[in-house]
Amino acid sequence: MTAKQFWDAPYLSRLDTRLTGIEGDWVRVAQTIFYAQSGGQESDTGTIGGRRVVEARKDGLDLAYRLDSSEGLAEGMPVRIEIDAERRLALMKLHFAAELALELTTRMVPGIEKIGAHIAADKARVDFAFEDNIAALFPALQAEIARIIAADLPIESAFSDPAAQRRFWHIEGFARVPCGGTHPRRTGEVGAVSLKRKNVGKGKERMEIRLAAPAKAV
Repeated sequence: MTAKQFWDAPYLSRLDTRLTGIEGDWVRVAQTIFYAQSGGQESDTGTIGGRRVVEARKDGLDLAYRLDSSEGLAEGMPVRIEIDAERRLALMKLHFAAELALELTTRMVPGIEKIGAHIAADKARVDFAFEDNIAALFPALQAEIARIIAADLPIESAFSDPAAQRRFWHIEGFARVPCGGTHPRRTGEVGAVSLKRKNVGKGKERMEIRLAAPAKAV
């Protein structure tokens, strides 16, 4: 099974590993830093062995990658994985900002139902089944998000069930939330965020979350 280094080393953008399987243009590797879309968070972009990764997917608890070409590759061959570091950083920040907004929204409106979410590198969104205008929550929500970010609190990310690869993030005194995505180490890394409302249909409200400034790799 592929060892998922993106959890233990989410800031790593290069990793030397080896191929453990090839089937057409699909490959598997011994270790990986290349996140495959899950839980609304988009996949990383980058290369394996110098070949562009066209698609990354979960296969049970394993991961597989489709390359633009596997010509010249062989099982057991050493390869380097490289991902777009700035994109990964933006995804981590927006993922955590969206999770923070979701957690706070469910506290402000008990029983509100999340019906969708998506985290891209330019913005995140969370969709709710909600009859009212969700923008009415934004002043209080924005203030609380800003307070938590400004406090620069440590974010713990770990397994709740290692065998099933279930994970969580945790901020002491605030929340412990099930999540298998990538996260920054501290809330202060997120920086200022902005919220925008979209009405996507009767009884459906969308909250868009953006970073106030472009993310920069560290």
